[in-house]
Amino acid sequence: MKSILLSLAVASSLFAATPALAGAGHDHGPKYGGVVRELHNVAYELVAKPDSLTLYVSDHGKSVSTQGATAEAAIYAGNGKTTVKLEPAGDNRMVAKGSFKVGVGVRVVLTTTLAGKVPAKTTFKLK
Repeated sequence: MKSILLSLAVASSLFAATPALAGAGHDHGPKYGGVVRELHNVAYELVAKPDSLTLYVSDHGKSVSTQGATAEAAIYAGNGKTTVKLEPAGDNRMVAKGSFKVGVGVRVVLTTTLAGKVPAKTTFKLK
């Protein structure tokens, strides 16, 4: 009986440690000072500034080419909505230049289609 209880205690302690190990080497934090969302194992980081929107795309920390990609952002600020297209800007970046409302309370709904992939739609809540 004691051996069964001991086995159960060891097994349960192993399961309790599993979540801490699951994320090892899988960092989703911002690398460029933006807001990060992951969809289908691809990380999208949006850096929103008053004069530009820059999207960085990566897969497990490795740059994903944006050549041949398309992206459209719908920016919701208060009662207003602005739609803008982002263009590939080399390596893993897509950029839109203009005048944008950014900051707390602004939402950006981004639809991105990487070359040969299905469209991915995600929402960023700016800080």
